[in-house]
Amino acid sequence: MATLVPAPFGDFAAAYPALEVSADLAAPVAGALTKWGASDAARAVLYVDTDPAKADTAVFAETYDVPLDASANCVVVAAKRGGETTLAACLALAGTRVDVNSAVRKHLGSRKASFAPMDVAVAESGMEYGGITPVGLPAPWPLLIDAAVVETPFVLVGSGRRRGKLIVPGWALAQLPGAEVLQGLAR
Repeated sequence: MATLVPAPFGDFAAAYPALEVSADLAAPVAGALTKWGASDAARAVLYVDTDPAKADTAVFAETYDVPLDASANCVVVAAKRGGETTLAACLALAGTRVDVNSAVRKHLGSRKASFAPMDVAVAESGMEYGGITPVGLPAPWPLLIDAAVVETPFVLVGSGRRRGKLIVPGWALAQLPGAEVLQGLAR
């Protein structure tokens, strides 16, 4: 039986150490947590069970009383240069928008950058749409994190599935494989 712990914010029926409920996570997320080199960070991640019909940010925030400045969205971006496309993930607080056309494009050295098509993001990440998270992304992907996310004590992100979310200390996100913290990634 998983250990019940208090969530640092929100109105959730229960929160558990994510490592204890790995069966509730998408396979890449569960695998990444168990293999994360920063074991203190992995142990600090919590899982909250939530209604998948209320996974979209605005509805979720209202339903579970989660402030937008404690919630972050992970979006997949396709950056193109020449004939090559690079996929990257960007993490920004929910009340902001990732600056894809300037900050992301310039950082990745691409001529064009846009949000990746949903089917590509889902197939390549191994996660469900509406639940894509920075934990467990494919190894070659850069993970660009807005500095404001890392400065937040605890941040709610996807769990890899539409059902459930992870609550992660901001500092821990900066320790994810491939993570790059950028000032001005989001507006």
